[in-house]
Amino acid sequence: SGIFRYATDRGYPLALAQTMAMNTLVVLEIFHLFFIRNLHGASLTWAAARGTKVVWAVVATVAVAQSAVTYLPPLQAVLGTRPVPLMDGLLILAIGAAFFALIEIEKQIRLGLKG
Repeated sequence: SGIFRYATDRGYPLALAQTMAMNTLVVLEIFHLFFIRNLHGASLTWAAARGTKVVWAVVATVAVAQSAVTYLPPLQAVLGTRPVPLMDGLLILAIGAAFFALIEIEKQIRLGLKG
């Protein structure tokens, strides 16, 4: 992934670059979940944000599990992960938000062409 190359270009250890790539994939999947929940309308509405409690529970569970895998030393030792620096974590979230914006814009264009 691009974030892996970014990390290796900055001289980060391989384990950190891999951890950042894994975190990026998880963030992208979470944003994609919010996109696909409403394929026939805008994803950024109050009704869409409320969604179902199960979706929010799953997102919270995934976020906690991903944080544990990334930041808890016992899990780092078992899985070979490394803690992601704050600014790089924010970059990963920004990549997820940009991805969401792009796919949401595409959806709105597609829906506009149908209507």
